[in-house]
Amino acid sequence: MDHGPAAVNPPPALELQGLTKRYPGVVACDRVDLAIAPGTVHAVVGENGAGKSTLFSMAFGLVPPDAGTVRIGGALLGRGGPAEARALGLGMVHQHFLLVPTLSVTENVMLGREPGRRFLFDRAAADARVEGTAARWGLHVDPRARVGDLSVGEQQRVEIVRVLDTGARTIVLDEPTAVLTPAETDDLFRILRQLRDAGHAIVFISHRLPEVLAVADVITVLRAGRVVTTGPRAGATEASLAQAIVGRDLVPPPARTPARPGAALLELRGVSTAGERGALHGVALQVHAGEVVGVAGVDGNGQQALLRVVLGLERPCAGTVHLDGTDVTGESVAARRRAGLAYVSDDRLHEGLVPTLSLAENLLLSAPRADALTWRDWLRPAAWRVRATQELEAGEVRPPRADLPAGSLSGGNQQKLIMAREMGQAPRVLVLGQPTRGVDVGGIEFLHARVRAARAAGRAVLLVSADLNEILALADRVVVLYAGRLRGPVPIEQATPQRLGRLMTGGEDTA
Repeated sequence: MDHGPAAVNPPPALELQGLTKRYPGVVACDRVDLAIAPGTVHAVVGENGAGKSTLFSMAFGLVPPDAGTVRIGGALLGRGGPAEARALGLGMVHQHFLLVPTLSVTENVMLGREPGRRFLFDRAAADARVEGTAARWGLHVDPRARVGDLSVGEQQRVEIVRVLDTGARTIVLDEPTAVLTPAETDDLFRILRQLRDAGHAIVFISHRLPEVLAVADVITVLRAGRVVTTGPRAGATEASLAQAIVGRDLVPPPARTPARPGAALLELRGVSTAGERGALHGVALQVHAGEVVGVAGVDGNGQQALLRVVLGLERPCAGTVHLDGTDVTGESVAARRRAGLAYVSDDRLHEGLVPTLSLAENLLLSAPRADALTWRDWLRPAAWRVRATQELEAGEVRPPRADLPAGSLSGGNQQKLIMAREMGQAPRVLVLGQPTRGVDVGGIEFLHARVRAARAAGRAVLLVSADLNEILALADRVVVLYAGRLRGPVPIEQATPQRLGRLMTGGEDTA
């Protein structure tokens, strides 16, 4: 009896076969095979430098592979670059956003696809389309807002709206929850499940293992450019994934010791800043020697203004800033650094580093070095290279090659480089802006150990982070920035993600 044609399984939404990419001295991806099925959330995890970004840059046509092929929905990706990948149905939200800051949200979303009438840009139609796409998937954006005025979290939503508006059936998201609150992360997961149930394939690149376990259907681990394992979420644990990622068992953090705070080394007294978005309003805060004060909050609620005021990049319109009892409100960045202030920026590429300079040169950007490295005010290059290599080794920067350009490092190693430079000055006050955003579990372990060491050495640490787990792991006291005003403080013993999440979204503080 003829039962008709046999059912044909659909091709993978994204299929990578033998993808290989070599750079001088390193194999970034080594014959990687990976298939992403339609209707799944497929998580990809691995250390910084494991090859994740390179792999999906090849899949998206941004980087040509040295060997191997990419198929999107069964169609072979040629040499047409990202435009061809998008035409085949692949969209990508990068960790470092590809937005034009001087353009509006709508102009960024519709760039290259602008609707028009009689050769003129139909802004009303474009705004309506962007609002419709955002509303369909529960993503709030203001179509007419200037992207350069948005917070990092808001910019991420613009990127997601842009990808969805192209009609992509396969979506790669690189660290999509790095700037979100727990409630926003839950909303994102709802959207991802909705997309999955509608037949989309989602590639979820993340270092946050609890979130990977919460949302993924399939998990792939990359290490040193190779696939270590691929399997269903069922049976995976944080410990098993961490061991597969770094190739060893992670050392559990030491038991928290009670803080013994000393004198106030950093103090803000009634600080307010100008502007309508992200301004501060009457912020009063003290950070004492030997303690970590965590500042939680949704991006866009004044974090950038707080960091800029402390560092000296922005002068408050009211209030004062004090370092070790001295009013430094009118002092320059250089003067504050000479007074013992160190800063790890939340924007490592644009503020923390000069990507085209070498690792040694980036280390040299900090305060003047010891006389042993100079002769009559001239730097001794050979001596400095030796010192730089020592600092790179101590900071676990990989590879520890002083001559490499900083832009060639993975994001996590760039962050280690900045931390090595700032801690090398033995600062009195250490200010951290999102210090482990986009950093793998091994890197987080190392960077958190350096923060604890700074606290133990009697330094005052101000930690600004959107990662509540990080705040809860490191802080002695927690304050929340909401609409430019401080809420709290909350003693760490009474701080929970739920309580802090309520404060971060304007809710009442109920213990």
